[in-house]
Amino acid sequence: MQHRIVVLGAGYTGAVAAGRLAKRLHRDDVTLTLVNPEADFVERVRLHQVAAGQDLTPRPFDQVFAGTGVELKLARVAAVDVERKAVTVEGAAGREELAYDSLVYALGSGWNHGGVPGVAEHAHEVSSRPGALRLRERLAALEAGRPVVVVGGGLTGLEAATEIAEARPDLDVALVARGAFGDWLSEKGRGHLWKVARRLGVTVHEHAAVAAVGADRVTTAAGDDIPADVTVWTTGFAVHPLAEATGLELAADGRIAVDATMRSVSHPDVYAVGDAAMALGPGDKPLRMSCASGVPMAWQAADALAARLTGAEVPRVGIRYAQQCVSLGRGEALIQFVTADDRAKEKALTGRFAARYKEFICKAAAWGVAHPTLGLPTRRRRVVPQEAREAVRAGAVA
Repeated sequence: MQHRIVVLGAGYTGAVAAGRLAKRLHRDDVTLTLVNPEADFVERVRLHQVAAGQDLTPRPFDQVFAGTGVELKLARVAAVDVERKAVTVEGAAGREELAYDSLVYALGSGWNHGGVPGVAEHAHEVSSRPGALRLRERLAALEAGRPVVVVGGGLTGLEAATEIAEARPDLDVALVARGAFGDWLSEKGRGHLWKVARRLGVTVHEHAAVAAVGADRVTTAAGDDIPADVTVWTTGFAVHPLAEATGLELAADGRIAVDATMRSVSHPDVYAVGDAAMALGPGDKPLRMSCASGVPMAWQAADALAARLTGAEVPRVGIRYAQQCVSLGRGEALIQFVTADDRAKEKALTGRFAARYKEFICKAAAWGVAHPTLGLPTRRRRVVPQEAREAVRAGAVA
């Protein structure tokens, strides 16, 4: 019988994991099913551009996976039963169940309203394509001079605020940060942020925790009201709620607990990657939710699963950080170089060269989905019988 591999989610991590497994395993020995509700790949790192009115190049999965043996099932994941090793999905054909022998969980994350009153009712998000498109429509309907408030001083908030301000210089754009503006950056990085914010006319409210969001305002914990015809909420990401219902062991923050090979610590036939998984990086620090973490996690999971199925030695992919790339509109960016465990160095790139650098990174990430082994030659290995795999594992333990 063919070994049934099901991959849930086709963001950067799920799509890369599926494509990489297809390159590593012989097609006669496995079936590879990728479950995703959309037929096109979504460049999540560019959704602030979509919200600002820009159109992205379509990337249909039927082209991305043409000839690979990966079967795309257009459906939403409704449930995961890790004891029965089955996934329930809902698509155009209705509700059905997919049995698996190995599962790769890559459902990622969504926006996190943090329980703040009014956010769910009044705020917009840019963590999904539908959310970005709704925000795009709302911004297009705004008249000149109307206020837009972006809540959150992290990477997503910076990119959203500057993109909107550049695309719509007629709007009054503000950014609200809980701490100091760019407080995790180097002195050079912070200075450049302030320079760009001033040039684009973005008003920055530092050290302002938001206590409530209304239809026409944002209220801070100090009781100050900031006018907002549109509020964009970018304070962080939340794990897909399905993770809690799977029965997999979770970390304290709700992410799936995995070992160094991205394998579930409670169910060895399940791998979790990307924002859905709690993995440790250099210095035993949890990897942050990001494309920079998720793609090498997908490489590790796919290579480990393929090695275990073929009786090969399980590789270890070193996951470490090198930079944080922040677009600040189309003509500006900040490349903040960091230590392996993601602490800012003093070195940073700015200006138009940084913008081209950032654009290259975005294009490379999308290219990597269609080229999951980075263009390197690969060999599809045969899956060995379960008994042989157990013997190899027993020998390694001994």
